[in-house]
Amino acid sequence: MKHDKRDQVIALAGVFQAASLVQKIANTGTANSAVIESSIETLFKFEADTVEQVFGSIAGISTGLKVLKEQISFSKENHDIDITRYVISILVLERKLSKNKNMLDKISKTLEETQASLEFFSLMHDNIFAKLGALYKETISTLGPKIVVSGEQTYLKNEKNADKVRALLLAGIRSAVLWRQCNGSRWQLIFNRKSYLNECEIILSEL
Repeated sequence: MKHDKRDQVIALAGVFQAASLVQKIANTGTANSAVIESSIETLFKFEADTVEQVFGSIAGISTGLKVLKEQISFSKENHDIDITRYVISILVLERKLSKNKNMLDKISKTLEETQASLEFFSLMHDNIFAKLGALYKETISTLGPKIVVSGEQTYLKNEKNADKVRALLLAGIRSAVLWRQCNGSRWQLIFNRKSYLNECEIILSEL
């Protein structure tokens, strides 16, 4: 399937959405449940005909599109250094993961097993986040360098929050995989920033 700029922007927005949710939880202990659910759902979209379907709809990735637009805008007023750092780290880790077939197989198998648990637990259940958090620790976290999440220690030391953060980082990796499959690259993001911004505005105007 041929992918265009729209597909690239939607996939990249998935990375920014996950990063922004991590930042929000780390600093406030909470984040919008509907947006979290939209990001976590992507981990279980094993087959989708379009990039948009991975996120359910444009509405499901709207937060990521807005954050992406802010972060790559030519005005630095709304730039968030932590979100930028998380996104760069996610993209670096995805590249390492892409070269590790055994780890990819383990992640795929565990996600399929976790999906079976959704017959008994809701997607937002603590048990699901615990499974996803453990998967992240056992796989992505071992690739290095580890993503150091900044925030309030009170929130970060809470195990449920820690599981959500790891699950969202895993979702960010999933979107990074999708971005690469759409022929996205860091060079494109650097040199085609204006076209990415324009595409963000076009997609957001559809909401």
